[in-house]
Amino acid sequence: MTNSVEIKNQDKPYSNHGSMIIPSGSDQESKSTYNTTIDPNQTAWKSFKDSFRRADPTDKSSDSMDKAISQRHLCLMSLSTGLGTGLLVGAGAKLRAAGPAGTLIGYFIVGFIMLVPTVHSVSELSIAYPGLPGGFQSYFAKFIDESLGFALGWNYAFQWVTVISLELVTASMTIKFWTTSINPDVFVTIFFLIVVGINLCGAKGYAEAELVMNSIKVMMLCGFVIFGIVIDVGGGPQGFIGGRYYRDPGAFTDFKGLVSVFVTGAFSLGGSEFISLAAAETRNPRRAIQVASKFVYYKVIVLFMGSLAMVGLLVPYTSDRLLGSSGGATHASPYVIAAEMHGVKVLPHIINAVILISVTSVATAAMYSSPRLIQSLAEQGLAPQWLNYIDRSGRPLRAWILTVISTFFAYIAAYDKEETVFTWLLSLSALSFIFVWLAICVCHLRFRAALKHNGISLSSLSYVSPTGVIGSWLSIIINVLILIGQFWVALFPVGGDGTPNANSFFENYLAVPMALVCYFGHKIYSKNWKLYKSVDQIDVNSDRVHYDPEIMELERLETKERYKKAPIWKKIYITLFD
Repeated sequence: MTNSVEIKNQDKPYSNHGSMIIPSGSDQESKSTYNTTIDPNQTAWKSFKDSFRRADPTDKSSDSMDKAISQRHLCLMSLSTGLGTGLLVGAGAKLRAAGPAGTLIGYFIVGFIMLVPTVHSVSELSIAYPGLPGGFQSYFAKFIDESLGFALGWNYAFQWVTVISLELVTASMTIKFWTTSINPDVFVTIFFLIVVGINLCGAKGYAEAELVMNSIKVMMLCGFVIFGIVIDVGGGPQGFIGGRYYRDPGAFTDFKGLVSVFVTGAFSLGGSEFISLAAAETRNPRRAIQVASKFVYYKVIVLFMGSLAMVGLLVPYTSDRLLGSSGGATHASPYVIAAEMHGVKVLPHIINAVILISVTSVATAAMYSSPRLIQSLAEQGLAPQWLNYIDRSGRPLRAWILTVISTFFAYIAAYDKEETVFTWLLSLSALSFIFVWLAICVCHLRFRAALKHNGISLSSLSYVSPTGVIGSWLSIIINVLILIGQFWVALFPVGGDGTPNANSFFENYLAVPMALVCYFGHKIYSKNWKLYKSVDQIDVNSDRVHYDPEIMELERLETKERYKKAPIWKKIYITLFD
């Protein structure tokens, strides 16, 4: 819709953006106040050098961040973000710990019952508040408490910084499938330079690189599901397999093994909330987020549940090549093992190559997001202002340099106990997602309560979560249960002697004390001892984009009419993907 609407409200003029009405004095406008224009007459080298200079904050003619991410980019990110270490490598350890059925149940609970409502909740908030720095990172301080915003903001940013090292270590481990004679740090350096090079190209370069790498990941996993079905029903050299490994060695190990799956499942699915963070650099966040939120269903059902079901049918959980097992000279991805065990000679190499692309993709996403998260903390006053630096290409340069320096930790890959390091990094990262998902759902409930308190109808929102407050409550309950279960598994580890294990506890629960230190540290520094804001203290209108109700109603009627007149194939397409 392109109708021109002009509304006056308390003598403050409003400008129309389609059906979106933004207060001209709001933060939505004031945050887009950086001139990122580079003189096209300069030489390529000089333009490249000048792109690192601070953007001019006095010119309001352009946005501080390039609107380089399109709807197709965001949809593919929603579908494939997280398809890396947690699923393609880490799932092997959980298959060993929980068995094939236990692994599927764990991923189903985390993915479908908990994550899907969370993504709908963050989508509702992101469309209502598309201009807040750091996307959902700003919600914690706005709807709950500034100290919680500080603790979760830094915990989440540190988690993404950690993920870069984790993925680079994983790349060096994956290379061992082909050779163990070369120092792993050589491969860390190679992949590190690739990731840095992509991020130097800014949002546009990142979006295009992710489009290519994510497409490869999705095609590989879809192909693996088809391969698994063919092999399982008798298309391989071993003949019909069926549920052989569900009978021997079995479908489950024990309940503790099932509980241990949840954190790895959280890490695997982590980044699904990334659509909120990317909204600031999306050309049409309202439309793009609405469509992208649908793709989470397909990610969970097909790419995660489908591929893991095939892994469980083709690989026994007692295999000594799975990550975390005591036998085997080298440990490989369960997807590679599935292809190797059933006599397919070329496919393991293809899968291993795609795994390298996958970990590169996740590391690239982590290096893209973590500087923006850190810069947004500075913009909110929760980090040193020195980090609030955006260059002429829209890159948070100083925060990016800090992230790059932190990534040097990945050179621990040459350490002979790199799998122990892998476990520490994986757990530290995974729990951060649990904290953030839980807090996002609490923010959604607080948002709804603030709307009700101010007499604002849900019909005024451009997007309303289909799972509503019930979905947010369900996600909160599951996240709390996961934290309790992880506490139990961390203190009394799988395969232990039944007595408390301090090393295992800190190895698997370190993120909790770190978050508590940040939370109480900020409380002491700010002298803010309130546990949370009361509903009447939440400024629900500040920063919120107001959508014209008449134009939105016309859009809804047009959409219904378009669906009614569409042929059956198009109705299916609209229902599933539009």
